[in-house]
Amino acid sequence: MSKKEEYKILSPDGFPIEREGTYKSLAEVQEAIEKFVKRYESQGYYSTSNRERIPLNKIEENCTVIALHE
Repeated sequence: MSKKEEYKILSPDGFPIEREGTYKSLAEVQEAIEKFVKRYESQGYYSTSNRERIPLNKIEENCTVIALHE
């Protein structure tokens, strides 16, 4: 029996980007990250809890994708 793999995405602050955020494929992960970045387009950056400003084009590389195994 093969293990099902799911993914969780953490923001640059280390929190899940969505409350019910597990994804079944890397394609879903990419889509979720793009949606997450869009939430910050109006202000032009992501602000961390330490008040660091991360430009829109750097948010994805500051997120962490974790593979979960069942």
